[in-house]
Amino acid sequence: MTTLQNGTATTAGARAHARAQEGTAVHTAPAVPASRWADPPEGVAAGDLVWADRVPAGGYAHRVLAAGTAIRLTDPDGDACASLLLFHAGMPWERLNVADTVKVQWQVYAGASYLLLSDQARVLATVLTDGSGRHDTLYGTSTRARNERRYGDGSPQGPSPAGRELLALAGAKNGLERRDLPPSISFFKGVRIDADGRPEWQGSAGAGTSVTLRTELPVVVLLANAAHPLDPRADYTVTPLEILAWRDRVTAPGDPQRSATPEGRRAFENTADHRKGRAL
Repeated sequence: MTTLQNGTATTAGARAHARAQEGTAVHTAPAVPASRWADPPEGVAAGDLVWADRVPAGGYAHRVLAAGTAIRLTDPDGDACASLLLFHAGMPWERLNVADTVKVQWQVYAGASYLLLSDQARVLATVLTDGSGRHDTLYGTSTRARNERRYGDGSPQGPSPAGRELLALAGAKNGLERRDLPPSISFFKGVRIDADGRPEWQGSAGAGTSVTLRTELPVVVLLANAAHPLDPRADYTVTPLEILAWRDRVTAPGDPQRSATPEGRRAFENTADHRKGRAL
C-alpha cells in the first residue's frame, strides 16, 4: 500500500493510520495485558496472568519474573526449539549453570521435577510438568559461524538466525553482555547419547506439547526460538513457540519436587535460606 493510498504522506496522516491499528491482533507478539488473547489454565484467574507471548520462528523473548511464577512453554506446530537462559534478577552474576544442573542431579535428561540450578547451588526454576520428553542439556544453541557454514547466514535479522545471536539481543535488553551468556538448555528437541557415547537426534515429540516451569527466585528469562544445532534437516526448520506465565507460588517443603532427591532437597534449602536473607 502506498502512502497516497493509506494517507501516511503527512505526519498527521501517519499518526492517524498508526492509531487506527490499536487493538489489531498480531500473531507473533506479546499480549498486553496478558489476558488479552490468552485463556488462563484451569484454576488460574485471568488477573494472575503476567506474560503471554508467541515467539516466531527465528525470534526471541525476554521477561523479568517474580519468584513463584509458573511459565508454560508450548510447541503448537511441532518444530519449536526453546533455548532457555535464566539469571537471578538483581544479581545477574548468578545464572543458570547447565553443567551443575546435570552433575548435581546425576541426570542429563530433563523432565518433570528436574531442577534448573545456578552456579550458587540454588534452584532458579523447577520443571513442574513435561508433556514432551524431548529436551537437550548437552549441545546448547547454534552459533553464527555454524549457521553461516550450514545455511549461509546466522545473523539475527537473516533467514536462519543463530540461537546465541538471538539470546545476545534478548540479554542486551536486560543489561547483559555477550560474555554474560552461559550455555543454554533446549526444550522440544531431544538428543540422547548412545552406548558408544554418540548423540542420537530424537527431534520433536509432535505438535501441541508443553513444558511448565516454576521460578524459585526472581529471574530474568531469555528465550531464543531457533533451529537446534544438531537438527539433521538441510533446511533451517523451526516453528513458533507460545509462552504463558501466571502468578503461582514457590515450591513448598511438602511438595514432591522438594524431596525427590537428597541433592535437590539441599538445593531447595539453599534457595529458601537465600530468599529469607534477602526478604524476596
